[in-house]
Amino acid sequence: MLVGQSGDVPTAAVAAEDLIKDAGTASFVADVIEASKTVPVIVDFWAPWCGPCKQLTPVIEKLVKQYAGKVKLVKVNVDENQPLAVQFRVQSIPAVYAFKDGKSVDGFMGAIPESQVKQFIEKLTGRGGNPIDDALEEAAEFIKQNQPEVALEIYQEILSQDPAHVKALGGALKCYMVLGQLDVARDVLAKLPEAMLKDADIASVRTALELKDQSQGASGATQELEAKVAANPKDMQARLDLAMARFGADDKEGAMNDLLEMIRADRKWNEEAARKQLVKFFQAFGPIDPLTVQGRKRLSAILFS
Repeated sequence: MLVGQSGDVPTAAVAAEDLIKDAGTASFVADVIEASKTVPVIVDFWAPWCGPCKQLTPVIEKLVKQYAGKVKLVKVNVDENQPLAVQFRVQSIPAVYAFKDGKSVDGFMGAIPESQVKQFIEKLTGRGGNPIDDALEEAAEFIKQNQPEVALEIYQEILSQDPAHVKALGGALKCYMVLGQLDVARDVLAKLPEAMLKDADIASVRTALELKDQSQGASGATQELEAKVAANPKDMQARLDLAMARFGADDKEGAMNDLLEMIRADRKWNEEAARKQLVKFFQAFGPIDPLTVQGRKRLSAILFS
């Protein structure tokens, strides 16, 4: 379940029919004007033939559900409710209005990106916060505290409400990796559409799994490879094998250091194999991981020295 810092469960289970409804001329006053005196109401003027409406409406619906009762959505079909469209001077659709305390307070025309819709809702709710965002922050904190099991529960709860939530998917995949549930992570990745696989968090997990597969069985050879490199520091293949062995043994920093030293010694070896492998490591670590940040700085210092 989604547990808040106080231990309470956010009102994420508010029924969709209570948050989103269709309205017409007869019910507009009750569903919008009166209802907005209790909670802000978004009115979406749309039509079945409107292409941009088909893009925008699902985005608004998803976000309204995420805000778990802090805002409601009322959809008005302009073909069936011309008097309302005329009253609000709707000349093109989609047309979106925000109502609060019985009055229209904001609005926009046309399909806009999800990020802008979110800003619109944040302004309307007084920046009261999205429970899903709060849950993501809480899960990230549990990961920092080395409690991936608890973080995974939070991500799974988010995904039960929004199966396509990319951040929650990426977080859950990372938890599976930390918990050693690599087969589960592979199964999840195999079912994701290509567009989701391009997300940075999800791509990092996929790369990490690929590297795990490449280094499988090599971790036990670490001492042998260390001896081989010590005997011949110019043996670049042995040094690359050692880096992969360290990665397989979860010595990420050691693996990164090996590759950086290879680049320092001979950056062009085997068509820059060490640098290319290091870039994969960075992708697997994630862009904000301290190792990635530190490693990129060190790489730049070597390349531009």
